[in-house]
Amino acid sequence: MTRLPERADAVVIGGGVIGTSVACQLAEAGVSTVLLERGALGSGSSGTTAGVVRTYFPGNPLISSLAVRSLAAYHSFADRTGTDLGLQRIGLLVLFGDEQQVRDFRDTHAAQRAAGVDVELVSPAEAARLNPLVDERTVVAAAWSPEAYACDPVAIVHGYATAARQAGAVLHTDTPVTGIDPDGRVHTPAGSIRADSVVCAAGPWAGAVAALADVRVPVTTYPVDMLLTDAPGGAPRSPLPMTMHPSSLRIRSWGDRVLVGMGRPAADETHQSWLQRVSRHLGGTYPALAGSDLEVGWSGNLDVSPDGMAFIGRDPVRPFFYAAGFSGQGLCQAPAAGEIVRNLVLDEEPWTDTTGLSTARLLSGSVEAG
Repeated sequence: MTRLPERADAVVIGGGVIGTSVACQLAEAGVSTVLLERGALGSGSSGTTAGVVRTYFPGNPLISSLAVRSLAAYHSFADRTGTDLGLQRIGLLVLFGDEQQVRDFRDTHAAQRAAGVDVELVSPAEAARLNPLVDERTVVAAAWSPEAYACDPVAIVHGYATAARQAGAVLHTDTPVTGIDPDGRVHTPAGSIRADSVVCAAGPWAGAVAALADVRVPVTTYPVDMLLTDAPGGAPRSPLPMTMHPSSLRIRSWGDRVLVGMGRPAADETHQSWLQRVSRHLGGTYPALAGSDLEVGWSGNLDVSPDGMAFIGRDPVRPFFYAAGFSGQGLCQAPAAGEIVRNLVLDEEPWTDTTGLSTARLLSGSVEAG
């Protein structure tokens, strides 16, 4: 284990897509940066994903605006980092099962468009045309957003990591943080490092890391299983769009198979019972997949906030910054989140009002900057 330098302008804790984005953007801004990752780069929630970046987040134009800005950064990612993400446009289809969901869409449509999101309401027949596996009789309408792309999360992490190193950042893997002093000294088994600013981007461990600094970031861990099933014989050759159902069931093409996500078994539910429940939902919405065998592709943990929206901000009394609780949406927001944290560290005005991203929105009685 390589020993740490004695000090840095900023220490970033977490080597996933958020942490590497932050480290890259700080280093490129001339900030002396050290990143600490408890395992391997991208080994946390960044690897627990359906591998899609999108701009439309139903009911949340603020998050959509971060995603729009992030997608623009991904389109120029190769020029910036030298890493080609191989983005493949597949589109996003959000199915609506009742008229209230349609009304909710219409109520926020103008705000979504103002945030730069390309999204429209489509009929059940059009939804079935966009994804031939959809049974149009089970939906009343759908939202279609063409700006959704399949991507490789590992490439994003390593692209940012490479660019961060080239800009002068030092990255330490297998280096868990064991303590954070009030003066910004960060302790690890490889030694201690004094930082003017500490950034917590530790994903599922963000709450525990923040607690080391006596800061509360209310992030919990949500375990998920990503499932795979065979595509039906009549499936189209073109990739299926990322398709989200009100039940939280989501599918998309995964090579010549179909990727399926719907959380994990409940506390009182066996794995087999859960698979049967997922299978019932799957067959009800996509009759061609009825009775399909499901197998676990990979498992992992997400960092989740109570309201499903990320926390990006700083502690009101010390230079402790956080970017966590992305609730499975970190890939879609990482470039914009890194930019916001960079601006906060440099005490510069962020490109958007970040008040709604602070932990203050959920911690009663707290008042935070940023």
